[in-house]
Amino acid sequence: MTTATLPWAEDPFAEAMRTGRGPLWLRRSDGVRQELEVDRWCGPATGADHSLLLRCLGPAGPVLDIGCGPGRLVAELLALGIPALGVDITRAAVTRTQGLGALALCRSVFDRLPGEGRWPTALLADGNLGIGGDPDALLRRAARLLAPGGRLLVEVEPRPVDERVTVRVEGPDGRLGPPFGWARLGADATARRAARAGFTETERWTSHGRTFLALRNAAARNAAGI
Repeated sequence: MTTATLPWAEDPFAEAMRTGRGPLWLRRSDGVRQELEVDRWCGPATGADHSLLLRCLGPAGPVLDIGCGPGRLVAELLALGIPALGVDITRAAVTRTQGLGALALCRSVFDRLPGEGRWPTALLADGNLGIGGDPDALLRRAARLLAPGGRLLVEVEPRPVDERVTVRVEGPDGRLGPPFGWARLGADATARRAARAGFTETERWTSHGRTFLALRNAAARNAAGI
């Protein structure tokens, strides 16, 4: 598979990351569209972002932002004095993150990453629980990245849902990127799947219409897995 056929790499999403503007949608195979919040992602951290980032304060240590996009969360963490690393497969998003003075790697979360098994905190914000269309695999991977007892702070859908769908990124001119798997989970579905990956839910909150879970990684799983 060439780079030109990879979702998020050289499709309408990558162009939106270069320009910092939408509109952009995820179009499902049944024709239903979900608008992506490109303008919010490319702007500064605001609103519910702060409720998420405040939970990264304290003695815990560095934060891994999985699917960091254009880097607003990584940049704000650094401004708060918290070391952070962003990871994203879209080169344009990584370049934008680095332009904010933040650290980011153009890499899949399923590739080898620095500090595996030692991260105190990881983020899955902005719908990134859908990465790969297999939330169970993603949660297991997050467990292997985190230190024993580490925290995964994950944004979930605000209503009950548990679905895996095929989608394409659609640009404002109607151009479509290649199809790929995506997932959408509400809080209860996420907690159930996270428990199977060795996580325990420790907090659930809503801010500015967005919903989040804090999950604690089981020490025994990481001790055996890394």
